[in-house]
Amino acid sequence: MAIKIPALGSIYIESCRRHGVAPRTGFLSALFKADVKKSRHELCVLEILLDHVKDVDFHPLLEVTTRIGDSEIEAVDVLNESSCALNGEYALVLIRSIDQKLRIVDLQDLSFGKDFLRDVSQRGLQCQVLNLRSSHFRKLNLVGEFLRLHTLNLDYSTMLSSFREDCFSSMPNLMCLSMCETRISNLWTTIAALSKLPSLVELRFQNWICCNDVGSSGSSVGDDQTGPSQPSNASHLEMPPISLNLLIDLDVMTEQAIRNLLPFSMNQNFQNANEDSLDDSEVDFSIHLENDQLDSSHSAPPGWNREINLPSEATSAALSNQNGEESSEGAISGHVADVSFKYISEHASPICFEQHYREFMIASIPQLRVLDNLPIRNIDREMANLTFFKHFERLPYRRSDKESVVSILQKREIRAIPSSFRTQKQMPMDPVGKSQHSYARSLCAAKMGSSAWPYMHSLSISGNDLGDENGSFRPRQFEYHPTNSSLMVFGTLDGEVVVVNHEKQKIVSYIPSFGTMNSVLGLCWLKHFPSRLIAGSDNGSLKLYDIQHFPSTSNGLRTASSVTFDEFDQLTSVHVNSTDELFLASGYSKNVALYDINSGRRLQVFTDMHQEHINVVKFSNRSPSIFATSSFDQDIKMWDLRQKPIRPCYTATSSKGNVMVCFSPDDHYLLASAVDNEVKQLLAADGSLHLDFQIPATGSSQNYTRSYYLNGKDYIISGSCDEHVVRVCCAQTGRRLRDISLEGKASGSSMFVQSLRGDPFRPFNMSILAAYTRPSSKSEIVKVNLLASSECNKEASSGGSSFPFNSMGG
Repeated sequence: MAIKIPALGSIYIESCRRHGVAPRTGFLSALFKADVKKSRHELCVLEILLDHVKDVDFHPLLEVTTRIGDSEIEAVDVLNESSCALNGEYALVLIRSIDQKLRIVDLQDLSFGKDFLRDVSQRGLQCQVLNLRSSHFRKLNLVGEFLRLHTLNLDYSTMLSSFREDCFSSMPNLMCLSMCETRISNLWTTIAALSKLPSLVELRFQNWICCNDVGSSGSSVGDDQTGPSQPSNASHLEMPPISLNLLIDLDVMTEQAIRNLLPFSMNQNFQNANEDSLDDSEVDFSIHLENDQLDSSHSAPPGWNREINLPSEATSAALSNQNGEESSEGAISGHVADVSFKYISEHASPICFEQHYREFMIASIPQLRVLDNLPIRNIDREMANLTFFKHFERLPYRRSDKESVVSILQKREIRAIPSSFRTQKQMPMDPVGKSQHSYARSLCAAKMGSSAWPYMHSLSISGNDLGDENGSFRPRQFEYHPTNSSLMVFGTLDGEVVVVNHEKQKIVSYIPSFGTMNSVLGLCWLKHFPSRLIAGSDNGSLKLYDIQHFPSTSNGLRTASSVTFDEFDQLTSVHVNSTDELFLASGYSKNVALYDINSGRRLQVFTDMHQEHINVVKFSNRSPSIFATSSFDQDIKMWDLRQKPIRPCYTATSSKGNVMVCFSPDDHYLLASAVDNEVKQLLAADGSLHLDFQIPATGSSQNYTRSYYLNGKDYIISGSCDEHVVRVCCAQTGRRLRDISLEGKASGSSMFVQSLRGDPFRPFNMSILAAYTRPSSKSEIVKVNLLASSECNKEASSGGSSFPFNSMGG
């Protein structure tokens, strides 16, 4: 027979007496309220408030919670609204002892510490609703069993920026997820994590709310409640919730008119007569759930309405006075049927400001029915799919379906078998043969499609190899070797030049500054003499080093013999032509200098080539006399040494100052990068625009953008010094393939992109020179392999293979 609720009270009081603890009146009151609900034939819910519970109260409470399973109590809510003195381990034991009757857990992990959060993440909970506000986690890793969880609220977890690869893997019944006011920004890793939630139908990263400007005092419906998922002590805008009865008269409002009033181009539309209909209630994570999906006894936390009535199809009569316009500060204003209103986004996470965010989410989560409080109609999904196809790629090389590596290798082997020896099962699925090049591309697509978290690690090179235990390098520029896949050179802020085997993370050659070099800003390998390189520093010093002809040093490392050239003041860029005979230098001037490598002489200085300083100069990859210059005067110019560059072959103009330019590997295109993400691909033949990548601008005039090709001309990478993300785009369509987010090692530390290069030997591999925003932190070179998962071990991902299929984050 079930234990009566008064009997639980008696058990608790007796246990308190035995342990010499005064009974907590709050707990006794909660038992009384549960008994009253029982007598009224309501759902018998016991609310346990942990706010003032102390360690001495643990054992009496545990005696009660372990017997709740055999009692009349039907559900238990465990709440924590402020700081709590109870030990985190005790809190977990209490919560887990409730077992199957645990309904809502509403906690602030600041009260219980990191160990509490780690235990919850690894072992899971039996609750149905989990509200967790945390400042501890940066990468969410909820891998424990949350088999009964249907609602997860992580709002105001202000340090949360990304997800571990296995996050959400044991939440088969999660239907509602909220992550407002977090630091989540990466569309791809977010979708990859959410894809593990087969039941997800409601999602929000922000709250779209509506304010009635006419005939309203501005107070919310239900003044005694805070906004959705809003902590009770947090301030919020006092506005009425979204209510169609407040906004529109459906008898005179067309569907298109309704759509035009909703924010931006995000297609926040209302469903038609074949779908649900909207009533007067708040649309805060609201959706009608079928009885077999959620027991009616399982109530949701405040701000998560379980039912909405979406409007039926509006009549065809158009509103002649319909007027909607976008206003500043993320608000949309409009006027319908003598009612003025404004939509405002509250508590938005950074991901909401990503271009085409809403369409990306809708197209990537087919079962989703509500996003950011706004319902999703069939037409919204159709438009989202079109937008996604126009602006994004799911897989490289236009592959549409994910394939396993094993499947691709099997197809290749079957095609390699002579047709006369093939069995019926071994006949190819399609009659058209595939080249090895096509198989390589398919393998790339398969590897990239297997994980949205590419393998990333810092190049671990220090002065220890030089016998300096405290020494560490401060890289400022780097270049891959053009013919040796294992070598890379980087120059430092202290004037050092260091050649490393980046596969083994070992120093090959070290060239100290000798007091003559400042920050090394220009580096370029010679192609036909692989042991030689040009290095230039910001004080104008220019040297040719040969790391092969070197004297022995005491520690066995190579030093390099050198040739000194005439200085070029305030140098920023050097580049060698395709025959290794000449190189160019540019810098904070309007001039470009031409040097002869064999003689060591400066041949000529071309003056006034631009109206402002020339940041980068580049020779073409195949023609030894063709070169391009990029200047902050907004011009890109092509020159030919055979014509004694008095006037350019052509000039292409950007809308902002140009940071850099480079040729595609086949010299068919120029990739021009101007300030604040203005990245364009030009035809090298005449400078005409081939493709505008339309990367969103930040509005910063100091956001210097750099872009390069990956190995080959199919994809480019682009990063900027005010942003922590590197974008990978198709060089033929401009569509985005991936975003790679950089995350600092320490909590709260931010990184930005100082420079980057594609690995010339490995598909979809690159290195990023990343710097921290804190002046005391040192920059580092981060290696990225988009074809390997972040779960792969370092050895497999950084091995010597030029096509490492045996093998990302922040």
